[in-house]
Amino acid sequence: MLYEIRHVTTYTYNTAVPFARCVLRMFPRIETGQTVHSTVCALSPKPAERRDSVCFFGNHIATLTIDEPHRSLSVSVRSEVEVDQPGLAGLDVSPPWERAREEAATAAGLAPDSPVHFLYPSRLVSLDAEARAYAAASFPAGRSTLEGAIELMMRIREDFTYDPTATVVSTPLGEALANRRGVCQDFAHVMISGLRGLGLPAAYVSGYLRTIPPPGAKRLEGADATHAWVSVWCGEGLGWIDLDPTNGMLAENDHIVVARGRDYADVSPLDGVLIGSGGQSIDVKVDVIPIG
Repeated sequence: MLYEIRHVTTYTYNTAVPFARCVLRMFPRIETGQTVHSTVCALSPKPAERRDSVCFFGNHIATLTIDEPHRSLSVSVRSEVEVDQPGLAGLDVSPPWERAREEAATAAGLAPDSPVHFLYPSRLVSLDAEARAYAAASFPAGRSTLEGAIELMMRIREDFTYDPTATVVSTPLGEALANRRGVCQDFAHVMISGLRGLGLPAAYVSGYLRTIPPPGAKRLEGADATHAWVSVWCGEGLGWIDLDPTNGMLAENDHIVVARGRDYADVSPLDGVLIGSGGQSIDVKVDVIPIG
């Protein structure tokens, strides 16, 4: 699939902000199965300084410095991305989860995709005992790693209610787990915590999901959203497999990857610091448009 993606974020401040430093992670990744043909970023106000880099996990980052007073900040990113994931073709060659756990624990490599980076607690994903117990039900002795991970994904899809009013970015995963409510970020964090608690490496993936309107309905411009899912390490042979617990599906050609990390803190689309007082509001518009 070939997509045009438009992502516009606008912050509006109650009082003028004289200085801001922002970090953007809004640029689709170049990786196996995903080709980025173009990415254009428009900023208002124009930053005094922009520094582009690639983080440890391979995500494209832009660091901005704005040193003029402004009452709003607009970031518009337009990308053309081709996604061609081979899929699993129904073949599960992952080892029993106990062996995958042993392989992960003894892995010697420290490359960005090494399982060792995704075994331990991270800023937003603790090793929650309840999450571990919840995940353990999908991993009886001898079960293949991928089969257990898929069942866990489907249980989260069935047991949890998608509710944008139930949580905020800072809501602890234990609260989302206890209430069985939240959004894609919460479901991903719960699944990651449960898998890591069992000794299985799991990463957080941010990006976009192609949505298809109901028959006869028009696709609403700006009505799409950023999305999050989980990448599970299924042993040395199969490697990393992306699973979407919000929708109960493998992440394939309908998913466009922007960033990978240990949790949301590693991949948040826009963060930083500013000098100012008063409140702010944010407006986000996303379009994921198939063009070929």
